[in-house]
Amino acid sequence: MPVRHYKDLFKALGGSKLLKLQVMVLFLTTYIDWVIMPYITKLEGTHLPVFMISLYMLIGATDGLIQPLFKKAKIYHIYLFVIVLDIIQIFSYSLVTINIVVFTYAILSIFTLQAITFEISRIHTIDFMQDEINIKEYLMLRSFVVSSAIVGGAVTAMILDYLDVNLKYVLVVLAVFGLYAIFIEYRLYAKFKKIVQTEETIIEKQKSLLNEKINL
Repeated sequence: MPVRHYKDLFKALGGSKLLKLQVMVLFLTTYIDWVIMPYITKLEGTHLPVFMISLYMLIGATDGLIQPLFKKAKIYHIYLFVIVLDIIQIFSYSLVTINIVVFTYAILSIFTLQAITFEISRIHTIDFMQDEINIKEYLMLRSFVVSSAIVGGAVTAMILDYLDVNLKYVLVVLAVFGLYAIFIEYRLYAKFKKIVQTEETIIEKQKSLLNEKINL
């Protein structure tokens, strides 16, 4: 893909605060997860039976099956759930010093829920981007940000492993990143909530006016 296409994608960020917040949240949360992912994969092979690993994979693969159940879910409720998950994830880091097996199970459970929530939010978010950016360009930008975060997270994990940095210190730094991500997620949650509630108010007013005209 020519470089100019990337420039066109990122130009859209300049005119959309909503899109900027989404990109920042998407990059940070994906980056954090993919720094931890290699460590968790190593712990899986050491401490967890194949049955449990497969079970987590099966649960994570149900996102397409349960997607219709969340068809009418409000987007800001989904982001609120994301915030709760990230808070739990940060607190779960302390388990690494208490019980490594429980820590592994906790992180895997959070990762599984995050993967499902990620797909649900992606579908719901598209509706709000139609007036902000072309949907095709939005999906391309989203894919670019996710891929960049995965590459960045994986390379960071490789460097940290090469330098033999203790996992506890890695988790402390990631917790700081996580707190910043939660701050941005809250701003995104508040913005989506305002948009949805404003639209609902307008629709209710339109219905009221229509009923008045019909009853006249």
